[in-house]
Amino acid sequence: MRVYGIKSCDTVRKAMKDLAAAGNAPELVDLRETPLEVSVWKRFLDDFGEALINRRSTTWRGLDEVERGADPLRLLTDHPTLMKRPVIEQGDRRTLGWDAKVREIWL
Repeated sequence: MRVYGIKSCDTVRKAMKDLAAAGNAPELVDLRETPLEVSVWKRFLDDFGEALINRRSTTWRGLDEVERGADPLRLLTDHPTLMKRPVIEQGDRRTLGWDAKVREIWL
């Protein structure tokens, strides 16, 4: 099981803690330390579409209108912290975020 996010993100930390407590052994892929390959971003965009981009983030607020209008793949490769977190992946199953529905799937 891989958890894609940022180690300083409260939501990612909560997901990692809950998953570990449930007996899973999640591996954290920190987007700041390990840039994702374009193929991974494409896979995530295929699964989640525009929901993958966190439009409430500090990074988003720092972009100008031209940058915000860029292709989502380019936005995420240029600014990986724009990704809504976490993306949890195990095999072919992927989820986005850490809400009650996602917790039900993994715990």
